[in-house]
Amino acid sequence: MALVLQAYTFAQQYVASCLHPTPTKSPMGLKLGVISTAQINPAAIIHPAETHPDVILHGIASRDINVAKQAAQKYHFKKAYGSYQDLLDDPDIDIVYISTPNGMHYEWAAKSLKAGKHVLCEKPFTSNADEAHRLVELAKERNLVCEEAFHWQFHPAAHLFREILDSRKHGRVLRTSAVMTASPGVPDGDIRWQYELAGGSSMDMTYALSFTRFAVHGSNLKEIQSAVARPYAHDMRVDEAMHSLLLFEDPSDGHLIQSRIYTDMARQWAIKKILPRIWELPSIEVETDKAIIYFYNAMMPHLYHYISITDKMTGKTKYEKQYQGGPCWGEAWTTGGKGGKSYWSTYRYQLEAFTEKVRGKNVPYWISGEESIAQMEAIDAIYKAAGLPVRPSLASLATKA
Repeated sequence: MALVLQAYTFAQQYVASCLHPTPTKSPMGLKLGVISTAQINPAAIIHPAETHPDVILHGIASRDINVAKQAAQKYHFKKAYGSYQDLLDDPDIDIVYISTPNGMHYEWAAKSLKAGKHVLCEKPFTSNADEAHRLVELAKERNLVCEEAFHWQFHPAAHLFREILDSRKHGRVLRTSAVMTASPGVPDGDIRWQYELAGGSSMDMTYALSFTRFAVHGSNLKEIQSAVARPYAHDMRVDEAMHSLLLFEDPSDGHLIQSRIYTDMARQWAIKKILPRIWELPSIEVETDKAIIYFYNAMMPHLYHYISITDKMTGKTKYEKQYQGGPCWGEAWTTGGKGGKSYWSTYRYQLEAFTEKVRGKNVPYWISGEESIAQMEAIDAIYKAAGLPVRPSLASLATKA
């Protein structure tokens, strides 16, 4: 359902751009370079940058100069580059957004940092935990920002969800269950099936693990109790689906939290060739001592979401939503005013935080490099428990070849 959600986001942002005036760009704005012409770019960075007064669409790169020129003309970038390195060699660029295939994230994020650029890198952060460690250390050495683009975590709805859990009003977190599926499935031939490019459902649908670790934040991954993969028929190293059971230890009192994570890039249709499971939006359920809390469409809550809280004792359910303001953004002054705008997408809130961080300011919410390392360590551990190889680094593959 990720592609469907992106399509809706394109539409939502287009309507928002028609209804709301484009801000005047600051002459001291950060000049943005986009590495790759991936399908996700308009929703993830281009449209958010259009509505941000302090971000200028400076350049976009492709390995084909004609493709880059077409994208530059369509989205009003000032420059087009026929290689990623040409973009990094441009001294005018301040910040870089990377949307290459997963397996190329580390290479181009590292090269961007070495070129003196701040980096916003698509998820998953890297191909494996070792690369994540190296990338975080490089960013620290260069005193540059390198952020994993888990955009959903920047939205006010995510912060309300966490506040509900952290308040302990409903007791301790006992278990979680996070799901992300694709129905219709990802087509054969897509790069997300390529092992060498860090493909697989646990990588591409890493949101489900992100939902889980966000809900149990501060808890330590104690054990992978079970990890069962459904291998991709054309490459048994790639997980078409992964069903894992994790055990976290809450540091506050040592109690254990059991977390189920299910990802599926080829989810069966409800009725074969007639009805795909289009209602299965990426979501997480959390059971506490006193309630069942469900965050529906946690991935892109700006389109639609709800957080339901069902009281175990009374059986009554109440629903909550949050489209602006909230626990983190409520008192924050943004480029859209206090608390942000209700029509801002998850990506727009993310860009707001990213640009403020680059400017050296305090931000309402941030994902640390250590958090991205822990996320990749958990993915590696799931693969090992499932009997599948950890996604390789492209550099090691080149050496073997």
